[in-house]
Amino acid sequence: DDLNQKKKNIRKFFKGKIKINFNWAGHDGENVGNCPFCQRLFMVLWLKGVRFTVTTVDMRKKPEELKDLAPGTNPPFLLYNGTLKTDFIKIEEFLETTLAPPRYPHLSPRYKESFDVGADIFAKFSAFIKNSPNNAFHEKSLLREFTRLDDYLNTPLQDELDQNISVSKRKFLDGNRLTLADCNLLPKLHVIKVAAKKYCNFEIPAQFTGVWRYLQNAYEREEFSQTCPADIEIEKVYLSVAKRN
Repeated sequence: DDLNQKKKNIRKFFKGKIKINFNWAGHDGENVGNCPFCQRLFMVLWLKGVRFTVTTVDMRKKPEELKDLAPGTNPPFLLYNGTLKTDFIKIEEFLETTLAPPRYPHLSPRYKESFDVGADIFAKFSAFIKNSPNNAFHEKSLLREFTRLDDYLNTPLQDELDQNISVSKRKFLDGNRLTLADCNLLPKLHVIKVAAKKYCNFEIPAQFTGVWRYLQNAYEREEFSQTCPADIEIEKVYLSVAKRN
């Protein structure tokens, strides 16, 4: 099935001196689970084009060797040439500075706004789903963040302005290549798209043409589509959140 094929593709592609452990095992303890932070790092490594070994961890049955490696710490954490990193922000910074040109591409966005624009959208979504079904106020807050994102994606960047482009057609946040900003935002947007539809009957409005263009381009990239958890994994995580109300 699709999940098993994803796993085969991942294992075939990534083997090497970088070992990264993800708190990413699904409800069956084996397949890819829901962890936007893990997916973020996975995308970074894939985009860098570096060979690495990935291990999914079922936190209900945490292996003894992981307890010894990073006691008291939950994945994701990374082991690189004997150096252990346990904070996902520091892992990302380490990968960007260590896996650098000329051998590996830089993934930092050119524009600070590309990182800033989606900073609050996941928090607004969390408030929205936690307060369902009496969440009209939180829905408005979430839609404001989608409006902000859509405006940014449809507004030409400086290089597009230099070409007299009035409405941006770029594929991603910072241009036509995936950057760290996309690795941060796209996994969260995928969770929002799946969970909000399942439990709040909310779909990203079609009027947000920039957001939908962005998502469609992203799903065409295997670095994103092949690292997304199955919908059922996201739904299981948010079932308990939705049931509280």
